[in-house]
Amino acid sequence: MTGLKFTAQLILGWLLFSAVSCNKSTVPQEIIVGGDNVVMILDFPNSTDTDLKVNWYLKTSEVQNMPDTMIRRMKTVDDHKSVDNNTKILISSSSGGTIMVDRETKECLFYAITPNAHSVEYLPGDRIAVALSITEKGNQLQIYDADRSNSVLFSDSLYSGHGVIWIAQRDLLYALGYDELRAYSLVDWDTPNPSLKLEEKWTLPETGGHELYASSVNQLLISTSKNVWKFDLKKETFEVFAPLADVPDVKSIYFDEKTGHLIYTKGEISWWTHNIHSVNPSKTITIPEVDLYKVRVIK
Repeated sequence: MTGLKFTAQLILGWLLFSAVSCNKSTVPQEIIVGGDNVVMILDFPNSTDTDLKVNWYLKTSEVQNMPDTMIRRMKTVDDHKSVDNNTKILISSSSGGTIMVDRETKECLFYAITPNAHSVEYLPGDRIAVALSITEKGNQLQIYDADRSNSVLFSDSLYSGHGVIWIAQRDLLYALGYDELRAYSLVDWDTPNPSLKLEEKWTLPETGGHELYASSVNQLLISTSKNVWKFDLKKETFEVFAPLADVPDVKSIYFDEKTGHLIYTKGEISWWTHNIHSVNPSKTITIPEVDLYKVRVIK
């Protein structure tokens, strides 16, 4: 009996260790947060509202080898994504600019004047998509080559462009505007003159499209002015996203469908906030010195 009991304890211990290990592996290790002219990468598991663990810090005014004329265009960071195996950071700004920097050296690798840019995405073939919101010369979806700064390769009109995301498994680029979601395919992508083909579009259940996030290959999460929705890409149907039902002004979302881990920001002081909210595990990271806009997860 003693031997059986010992064996049972070993098995139980192994199961508990495995469960803890699996749970740890699903928790993001790093998150990118931005606001004002600051972008930070935080050690998520070890950061609290009283103790930030900062792995990387950048002021956009101090980016190496960036044209001086871009400094004023990068004053209000609104999107930032880690790309190319986490070696580069794409950053867009509503002040009118988009840049890509080397994570290690903080050197500017790409820049473009992008009026009221609100979202940016890295595409196959080292191309960059930028969604421009409402302003003169805005309201567009633009495509750039990472090796050709400030040279638009293709554009399409998109009123109040706020979100753009690539789903590789579907070979489609999704873009979000004021009242619609669009799906584009890549055309002539291996040539110097690439373009996008509009494959489909859907009317949003509410106006004010803002955040666009792919929680899986089959589901998008979309925030509007008053709510958050999930869009089933197979059924092509919208449904309220229960964890954030009736929560207005959500600016960014990360959601793990397997664990229920949710990270988000919402406008709590006008359009910005000082808080990053996490559910499962539950905690709030507060950064009082920066007017935060979005949080992104490094996968």
